[in-house]
Amino acid sequence: MNRSNVCVWAAALLLPWCGVQAQKGELPEPTEKRVYKEVDGKALEIWIWKPVGWKKEDRRSAVVFYHGGGWKGGSPTAFARQSAKLAEKGMVAFSVQYRLTTQPGVTVVECVKDARSAFRWVKTHAGELGVDVKRIAAGGGSAGGHLAAGLVTLGAFEDEKDDMSVVIDPVALVLFNPAVKLDFERARNGAAKEGRKLEDLLRVSPYHHLKAGHPPTVIFHGDADTTVPIESVQAYAAKVKELGGACEVVVTAGQGHAFFNREPYVWETLARAEGFLRELGMLKQ
Repeated sequence: MNRSNVCVWAAALLLPWCGVQAQKGELPEPTEKRVYKEVDGKALEIWIWKPVGWKKEDRRSAVVFYHGGGWKGGSPTAFARQSAKLAEKGMVAFSVQYRLTTQPGVTVVECVKDARSAFRWVKTHAGELGVDVKRIAAGGGSAGGHLAAGLVTLGAFEDEKDDMSVVIDPVALVLFNPAVKLDFERARNGAAKEGRKLEDLLRVSPYHHLKAGHPPTVIFHGDADTTVPIESVQAYAAKVKELGGACEVVVTAGQGHAFFNREPYVWETLARAEGFLRELGMLKQ
């Protein structure tokens, strides 16, 4: 099974659930937008929310978010509300645009490469962004949660143009219904129907590449999620713990995929995320 077919199949798993977002007019605008990478003439942006009173000389904590959309859709607007609120609390927040599998020649592997490039860009430019290079967390929802988890598990996929001396080391992960273990029943059935090997998909499955040293993690999930079964994230958390790490799964009863984008859950999950970050010294307020 070639890489392209594997990744098209992976994207199809989450495509029906691109996430429920607020209307465009309701979303807070970023402080600025920067280009972190250009590929085949296309500029990829990273959106930045800065706190009031921000100065270049600051050494603030930061979080880098990746949007969902089945690797086929979505945009940095997905985490605009969370980014703006965390900026109000004193963090510098980022939301990443990455290539989508609807574009020619793009697979999930390229999405992973872009996610890793964006994190490296933040670290490389930390001095001008007012960011403490040792206090950068990452987060994401659904496919974006996969990409955030991939920062610490999918190091086999790198953009050869990146500076590999810049270590990708998020100090914490904040994940929302993430696709972190890609061998659940829906995936297995899809593979069997198409005569494909599951082993190929597992190449991009974070769970199957876990190792010791995983950063502290919180996962928000609904127990009625039929797109990414809650058992898959529970297994991920259990394995992180077996390897000596810390990973908490916060379950919301009766809620399905992308519930965290809806009222009132967007604020409830964010409040819990703030508490998690505060315990780690990432937030002072």
